[in-house]
Amino acid sequence: MREIPSLEATTPDEFASTVAPAALPVVLRGLAADWPLVGAARQGADRCIAMLSGQATDTPIEVLRTDPENDGRFHYTPDGRALNFVRGRTSLPGFLAALQEQAASDRPFTMAALGVVAEQVLPAFSSTHPMPYVPASATPRLWIGTAAKVATHNDPTDNIAVVVAGRRRFTLFPPEQIANLYPGPLHFTPAGTPVSMVHLTAPDLDLYPRFAAALETAQVAELEPGDALFIPYGWYHHVEALERFNMLVNYWWNPARDDVGSPWDAMLHGMLSLRSLPSNQRAAWRAMFDHYVFQTGDDPAAHISPDVAGILGPVTAEAIAQMRQSLIEALERDAASSPGTKKTERG
Repeated sequence: MREIPSLEATTPDEFASTVAPAALPVVLRGLAADWPLVGAARQGADRCIAMLSGQATDTPIEVLRTDPENDGRFHYTPDGRALNFVRGRTSLPGFLAALQEQAASDRPFTMAALGVVAEQVLPAFSSTHPMPYVPASATPRLWIGTAAKVATHNDPTDNIAVVVAGRRRFTLFPPEQIANLYPGPLHFTPAGTPVSMVHLTAPDLDLYPRFAAALETAQVAELEPGDALFIPYGWYHHVEALERFNMLVNYWWNPARDDVGSPWDAMLHGMLSLRSLPSNQRAAWRAMFDHYVFQTGDDPAAHISPDVAGILGPVTAEAIAQMRQSLIEALERDAASSPGTKKTERG
């Protein structure tokens, strides 16, 4: 593994114009060094917890708990048929009190509150902890817990993750390593996104031999309070919280247009409609996708008059509406003609 490159200082304008467009991971040292909660954490976990408890509302949040024998991992049971943790609800002050209780245990449960919208439990957070490096629409989310391991996964967004308390070790893999990471089920997941079935800190290379190739591409960084990490769109990341009390704040955003539908949904439909085709047909459609969708060659509409280019031309609101309606009608026809579909007559 190699170290993720670091920047000691950068401005919001430099980040937006240079760092983010490069789409490569970067550690942003000291980015949030002046945050009040970071200052409290540097005085000790109890000081940070006291500040959080004093500012928090009683709004219920979801928390996860897994047994000590799971080595801090929120994942699947060994047979892969269930999750190895339970969910519950409490307030943030109640959860923080439980964390302090576990910190005194010789064999603590692993507990975490993951992705809590900050403004729901800390109404003044954004005003007291500004983050000018992300779009105003990027919502701060809190990740608080004991020493834990979040399995390797990726997100369809750009991401800045800021360590507030404790230390975190991030291990990143580029998107093209997907096959070597052995993703788990697509719909039965620990937290909404598919995760690697390989335990990064104790990999079974007999069961998952291609993971050795993924490790050759891995990048790693350890962050202290006030440090941040830019995780580009689609990059896989494994996150280890290394102290008995840890807090991270992250911001997700996506610079792509949001009115053209979900690539994830398109992939799922492609899996249904393309995966079972004969190999020669799959090859033909791969060529079509490369030409029209991924545009690996020349502009597919370069030889066509803009007046008749249709969906091959600029993606306008009218073109989106027409294509969406065509897709809806096609899906309705498919559903109506599927075996087992109950047909009714209207008189």
